Amino acid sequence: MSTVVIEYCVPCGFRDRALAVQKAILNGLEGELDELRLVMGDHGVFRVSVDGDPVYDKDEDGDYDVDDLVRAVRDAL
Repeated sequence: MSTVVIEYCVPCGFRDRALAVQKAILNGLEGELDELRLVMGDHGVFRVSVDGDPVYDKDEDGDYDVDDLVRAVRDAL
């Protein structure tokens, strides 16, 4: 079992984005996870990691698609 962390920028208003990703991950992978955490950040951060390994970083990967993020998390499990 694994831990997924979604880190998002509070001042940028990325909370709704983080919640949408969280819901999609839970809908598809809830039984395969130990933990799914939201971590508040700043400086434009929006990052998803599995067991400490990044699967998506807004600064490196640009725009995202929720379904692609769920697939990336699944692939990392």
